[in-house]
Amino acid sequence: MSRPPIYPFILLFCFFLLPSGIQSNDLQILMKLKSALQTSNTNVFSSWESRNSICNFTGISCNSDDSITEIELSYQNLTGVLPLDSICQLQSLEKLSFGFNYLHGPIMDDLKNCVKLQYLDLSNNLFTGWSVPEISSLSQLRYLHLKLCGFSGAFPWKSVQNMTGLVSLSLGDNPFNPSPFSNEVLLLTNLTWLYLSNCSIQGTIPAEIGNLKELTNLDLAYNNMTGKIPVEIGNLVNLWQLELYNNSFTGKLPIGLRNLTKLEMFDFSNNYLEGDLSELRFLTNLVSLQLYQNELSGQVPAEFGNFTKLVNLSMYRNSFTGPLPHNLLSWAKTGFIDVSENFFTGPVPPDMCKQGTLWLLAMLQNNLTGEIPASYANCSTLRFFVVNQNLLSGNIPIGIWGLPNVVHIDISFNDIDGPITSDIKNAKSLVYLVAGHNRLSGELPTAISEVTSLKSIQLNDNRLTGEIPYMICNVSFLEILDIANNILKGKIPQCLGNFSYYLRVMNLGMNNFEGTIPDTFAKGNQLRTIVFNDNNLRGLLPKSFIYCSNLEVLDLGNNMINDLFPYWFEALTNLQVLVLKSNKFHGPIGNHNTRGVFFFKLRILDLSHNEFTGLLPRNYFENFNAMMINDEGRHEPHYMGESSQYQDTMVVVVTYQDSVVVTMKGLEIKLQRILTIFTTIDLSSNKFQGVIPEVLGRLTILRLLNLSHNSLTGHIPSSLAKLSALESLDLSSNSLTGEIPLQLTDLTFLAMLNLSQNQLIGPIPRGKQFATFENNSYDRNLGLCGFPLSSKCGTNELTQPAPPSAFQEDNDSLFASGFGWKAVLIGYGCGLLFGLAMGYVVFKIRKPKWLVRFIEGKQKDKKRRPNNQRPGQRRN
Repeated sequence: MSRPPIYPFILLFCFFLLPSGIQSNDLQILMKLKSALQTSNTNVFSSWESRNSICNFTGISCNSDDSITEIELSYQNLTGVLPLDSICQLQSLEKLSFGFNYLHGPIMDDLKNCVKLQYLDLSNNLFTGWSVPEISSLSQLRYLHLKLCGFSGAFPWKSVQNMTGLVSLSLGDNPFNPSPFSNEVLLLTNLTWLYLSNCSIQGTIPAEIGNLKELTNLDLAYNNMTGKIPVEIGNLVNLWQLELYNNSFTGKLPIGLRNLTKLEMFDFSNNYLEGDLSELRFLTNLVSLQLYQNELSGQVPAEFGNFTKLVNLSMYRNSFTGPLPHNLLSWAKTGFIDVSENFFTGPVPPDMCKQGTLWLLAMLQNNLTGEIPASYANCSTLRFFVVNQNLLSGNIPIGIWGLPNVVHIDISFNDIDGPITSDIKNAKSLVYLVAGHNRLSGELPTAISEVTSLKSIQLNDNRLTGEIPYMICNVSFLEILDIANNILKGKIPQCLGNFSYYLRVMNLGMNNFEGTIPDTFAKGNQLRTIVFNDNNLRGLLPKSFIYCSNLEVLDLGNNMINDLFPYWFEALTNLQVLVLKSNKFHGPIGNHNTRGVFFFKLRILDLSHNEFTGLLPRNYFENFNAMMINDEGRHEPHYMGESSQYQDTMVVVVTYQDSVVVTMKGLEIKLQRILTIFTTIDLSSNKFQGVIPEVLGRLTILRLLNLSHNSLTGHIPSSLAKLSALESLDLSSNSLTGEIPLQLTDLTFLAMLNLSQNQLIGPIPRGKQFATFENNSYDRNLGLCGFPLSSKCGTNELTQPAPPSAFQEDNDSLFASGFGWKAVLIGYGCGLLFGLAMGYVVFKIRKPKWLVRFIEGKQKDKKRRPNNQRPGQRRN
């Protein structure tokens, strides 16, 4: 019996063996990949077991012969280094996707061996410190996504020029070397998606961009591109997303944009574009239009009111004028509109919340007039209602205070009147209530205490009356309480001190509060600003102020506090503004035996119009480091208390800014905002004695110095010439002697100088700023001479006689009537003889009682003040 041929069995064996061999090899590659990666997602590799078919592994796809074609492991929290040398041995691999993980380490040139790849996504990983690997051999790629990988070095323009089949190219958000937009990309005419945002592209957009007619998405945002936007961009009629924001484009919106009728997302914000919006009138499919921070002008086309799909409109910081279309966003199912910082006029469009789904309305800093439409009281979805700094008037419609989802209400700096209604208790989500600088009246409703989510209550500069409801302390997360400049009265609730764990700003100034300051400030409180100025507060300073370790601003001016200077304030190491002016403080300050560094951050010190005595506080001056060193040169100047936050929107929320009243040129001026480079010392109208310390010359960035109306003696120290930033110097009404130091002419910023009513002598320095000061800067210093005074130095001759006194005028009239010099001389002679005789009588018989009573009585009358009011004391 013959044997059957063996070769069919061999073929059959090979038929079964071949796939098994492929699977075995691919399995080894996948196991190596698994061992190289780690993840917190335990489900990723749970199916990667040798007993399972690799085609059933999570993220793995195979073709009909069970060879691997796809590895899709995006969004899996993977970490580690990709073993691309192994992965690219998968001969059938067409898709490799590891986007949105935490992979790191180098991507070697092994990637070039994945020649069959059509889809490559390594975006949003942590590959840092190296350039894009060689990928020019991947000519079959249709999708290349490498954005936000940390690639650096040269932009891979030439690597992509052979990929003529590319449909989607995403290389943005990588720190490439700056380079111009290259022609290589312009050859990829099949592109539908081009994402090159934030990758250091410079120069202009080439006109040839119009050749990429298949584009649906073009994103060149966050680059350094300049010049005009080419008109050829109007050829990209398939675009639905066009984003060129955060560049430096100039010129007008290009003609031809009207052709892009499929556009839904349009963002040209933060450039230097100008002109009007006429080219956008026909883009009826727009869903989002972002044009903020440009130089655009003109009116908003009325056609915008017919954009039935528009839900996002942001045009703030331009120069738009005229009224807004009355039906703007009236069709929107959701709504976001920000047209702030323009010149819009007319009323607030009434229909923007017609569908009841508007969630943000920001119109701050315009010229809008009229009342807030009543329809907004039905806008239950509204979260941000920001219309401050307009010309709005009338009452707030009933219901707006209590919108159920509102987070931020800002109607400040308008002319709105009426009360805050009790329906505010329904605003359970309200965080910021900002309504200062209006004409709101009535009492603070107790219902405000039910809005426990509040962080900021700013109702300053209104006409609110009554007392602070004690229940306001139930708002336990409150950070800012500013109710200054109203007509509130009563005592300050004691609880305001002990619920201050979150409270940072407490401004109750310019009201009619009375009694004492609560002594209940708790340990660990966060208070940064305390302002109680211009009230009727009495008594002593509360010792619990010592627990306000974060305190930067303390203003207690214009009250009736009667206390010694609080030396224990030296422990408040963050204090920058200290105002105790116009109270009844008394006794000496400083110059005690306390050692250490204190008040080193102090920038503004105002102790004027009190009754402080003794020497000027030399040891305090030695510690005023913030007035010696300018650390602002490395940073942009900013304002004290400035705090900006973004609330899921482009609207910048400035929560609070400190203010202070300073005296300049004899006038009280309110600084609505305090630059951190502003420094001043005002110790005027006290009873200080002694000399001006030389150490003041170390305060080289001091801008205002007022030591007037004291009893200071000695010379003006020449060290004051080192105050190179000084703008105002007032040393008037003291007893200073000597000459004016010539070195003071070096104070080139000095705009105000007052040395009047002293005992200064000698020539007035000439030149520079001293050439601008007039006579009143030197009045009643009889020993001074030179310009601008009429008295010449070195002679008693007057070039211009002083105005005659009343006595002189009377004498002149007598001389004119014939009462001549002879009669005058006879009178003087007789008077001299009478005086000698009286002197002899007094010497012989002691003081006659009638003469003593007459003379001493006159002296007492001269010393008696006409009233008991202190200088600078406010009348109640």
